[in-house]
Amino acid sequence: MTAPLQLGVLASGSGSNLQSILDACGERRIPAQVAAVICNVPGAKALDRAREAGAPAVLLPHQPFARREEYDARLVEELRARGVQLVCLAGFMRVLTPVFLSAFAERVLNIHPSLLPAFPGMHAVRQALQAGVRVSGCTVHIVDEGTDTGPILIQAAVPVQEGDTEETLAARILAQEHRIYPRAIQLVAEGRVEVQGRKVRIAAPQEDAARAIWSPALGGRQP
Repeated sequence: MTAPLQLGVLASGSGSNLQSILDACGERRIPAQVAAVICNVPGAKALDRAREAGAPAVLLPHQPFARREEYDARLVEELRARGVQLVCLAGFMRVLTPVFLSAFAERVLNIHPSLLPAFPGMHAVRQALQAGVRVSGCTVHIVDEGTDTGPILIQAAVPVQEGDTEETLAARILAQEHRIYPRAIQLVAEGRVEVQGRKVRIAAPQEDAARAIWSPALGGRQP
């Protein structure tokens, strides 16, 4: 039997995506195990979630470190000491430097609340609403040195409804984040992911090429 993939999760806040990962691992829906949850913010709920699930919880504030590179080197030490093979960012509010990314090359995942490459960076849901898009969503991507520019692993589309606010749309997107993040980890853990430049190839059966969503929904006679 193959040993479970060892995960390191970096978080700064409440950790709802962390919870979806912990649940998926605990219920053995994915062949992975959370080997460490590292948080840079004292008192963050993510640390409580880790402890409640029996996962190692590590508080590592960034303030004592003079340079980002020094902090990232310490993160690398912690993760390597715990045998981490894949790093998952779950609301980690820090930009990772090449010190970290080179240590875990193509082994760092992040989730973003938009259909990248649209609306990278902060306030993605607000950006989508201001742009008037009819479909938004979320993306799990492999982290590179850009801002939400890494190769895309999995996406979920979420229709924008009339009257949506930033809060209502964000809540529906978050529900899909909780679904696709464990799925992305599963694909990596099963060895089905291959990065080829800007593209991610996934070894899987072909999906229905005609499948689509509409917003607003199509109805009646179609043109």
